[in-house]
Amino acid sequence: MRVQPVPVPGRVEMPTEFQPRRLAKRAVPVAVLIVVLVLIVVLAPGLDQVRHLLSGGRAGWLVLAVLLEGLSCLSYVLMFRPIFCSHMRWRTTWELGWSELGMGSIVPASGIGGLALGAWILREGGMPTPQIARRSVAFFLIKGAVNFVAVAVVGVVMAVGLVGPHKSLLLTALPATAAAAVIGLVLVVPRFGPGAPRGEGSGRIGRALSAGRRALVGGVAEAESILRAHDPLVFIGAIGYWAWDNAVLWATFHAFGYSVPITVVLMAYLLGQMGGLLPLPGGLGGIDGGLFGTFVLYGTPVAVTAAAVLAYRVILFWLPLLIGSVAFVSLRRGLNRPDRPDLCVVPVTT
Repeated sequence: MRVQPVPVPGRVEMPTEFQPRRLAKRAVPVAVLIVVLVLIVVLAPGLDQVRHLLSGGRAGWLVLAVLLEGLSCLSYVLMFRPIFCSHMRWRTTWELGWSELGMGSIVPASGIGGLALGAWILREGGMPTPQIARRSVAFFLIKGAVNFVAVAVVGVVMAVGLVGPHKSLLLTALPATAAAAVIGLVLVVPRFGPGAPRGEGSGRIGRALSAGRRALVGGVAEAESILRAHDPLVFIGAIGYWAWDNAVLWATFHAFGYSVPITVVLMAYLLGQMGGLLPLPGGLGGIDGGLFGTFVLYGTPVAVTAAAVLAYRVILFWLPLLIGSVAFVSLRRGLNRPDRPDLCVVPVTT
């Protein structure tokens, strides 16, 4: 029987779900699934063309894809600081941002799980829990809004023929309308107010919907306040996180000899990334399947798409995980060091 460590009075210890042993156990299945996916591509019959493409991938484009993913992650770090705590030291910002990205590689729900780590650190540092909740929702909304706005705009200009390639209204106007509807819904729902809290008699679903509505109301208000402050790092970070990640897909297609129109990348990216919301370890299978199916629907060659999406997925998993692991170790070691009074302490009135 394994003996649990005895807590030291006054010493901050991370919750069980963020302990290295627990995180390692969660990372192993995802890594194994990626290995299995690669083995299927390498060994399964009928995938000779995909194997040929993978063996002949252009190293320069793949290196560029890694660098672009690094820029996307750096953009995440840039927007983290002004949204959660503008006077946080950059070292802490770096550690928290990369730790969240690394956590997102092994936790499902499109990066929401990674925000839980930052929320715990900020709460330990003195930030009030309601403020953390509002800013976490605001962070998620601002980060995702860029994607939806891009699809709404690109879908319209593709539908009216201002840019190519020419696709049916089903692949242009419909996604644009759906993205605009989501944006409108997020903006309209808070106008009706948070509503009255549901009691025990309203059922679990009713209480969950009520809590979600209150979180959305507070998050949208917080997001509007953040955007009105016009902090350039928020805009640079949000746009960069989205743009550079799109560019990774563009580069992986080029690595296998296919030039995919950037408009197709922008449209397929949002629809494909929706698979990351599925409760799968690291989004594995959801993101891959969503991206593959959407790109093929937009007319990209099947074999090239399989190779490009596989390369993108490997980069998306390993780069944040490797750098995030180093950042997480540094963050964990600094929790109880007297020379690291840099966890964000925010007055309740802020």
